[in-house]
This record gives sequence, structure tokens and C-alpha cells, in this order.
Amino acid sequence: MKLFIITGTCGAGKSTVKDELAARLEPEKYACIDSDEVGLNWWDYAGTDREGQYGADTLTEAFKKADGRHLIFVSCMAPHDYYTKATVPEALTATNYFALWAPDAVIEKRLRARPKERGFTTDETIRPHIEYNQWIGRNRGKYQLFMNTENQTPPETAEAITAFITRFAEQGESTHD
Repeated sequence: MKLFIITGTCGAGKSTVKDELAARLEPEKYACIDSDEVGLNWWDYAGTDREGQYGADTLTEAFKKADGRHLIFVSCMAPHDYYTKATVPEALTATNYFALWAPDAVIEKRLRARPKERGFTTDETIRPHIEYNQWIGRNRGKYQLFMNTENQTPPETAEAITAFITRFAEQGESTHD
């Protein structure tokens, strides 16, 4: 079992690309799961002493849903949180971290275009996402795949990710994988 984490700030295109990936990858081999789909609510963690555990807990639930298939996990989880907080199944043989990124002005425009109930209505609510986006940009060399989504359509982004995933996942495959 291999893990592919697709990260990025809100507005980078993660969920949209996840849907494209799910349509391209064989469902009997790959589970494409967004952290929003695992049944845990961020607001149950926010402001508590468990806040930093949210990403690891959603990943644990995603592994359960993947049921032994290669997992494409879409989340805002930062690499340092994965490596320091997450517990992974023994069957996991490799982890790859991909980042989706766009210039700050593009992220801000995408966030402000979301429905008001999503909460991106003020500079104060958008600022932390811009700061995380900047951190990802400064650390672009730490990702196995770093993609600027500004001028790429979701299908183009998904095609590049699919090519990487299928090439990597098929390396070292055995009959019991």
C-alpha cells in the first residue's frame, strides 16, 4: 500500500482535482479520499488541546476507508504534521507528498469567490490561508511533486498527478500488494 498526500491551502484546487483523480484511477486499486469525507469535523478540534491531532485523525480514518488500496489523501495536512503526529499502517510501503499551489492573489480571489457560508469573507479569515500558501511556496523543493494551478485546468493537473501516481504505484508491485 502506498500513500499519496495532496496538500495545499484552501483554494489551491485539491478537492476539485481529487474528483478528477477518482474518475481516472482504478477504484479497485486506488482510494481517493478528501479529509472532508472521513466523518470528522474540524470544529470539534478547533481551540481544544486536540487541535493539532485533526490531520492525523482524518488520515487514520482515510486508511480505514481505503481498505488496503493505495490511498490518495487530499488534505491541508503539512508534511511536518504527517511525519511527527500520524500513525500509519504496517502495510504502508511509501509516502509521497504533492503540493498544489497558486500565487497569493489567485488564492485570495478563489477564496473570496466561494459561497459566504464557507467563511472566507474577511481579510482576517483569508490571511492564515495565504500564509500557509506562502510556506508551501517557500518549501516547494520538499515535495515529490509541486504544481502551480494558476494556469492549469483541473483535468490537466489531474493528468500529471495520475501519471506520477500510476508510475510510482506500479514500481515494486507484487501479487500481495
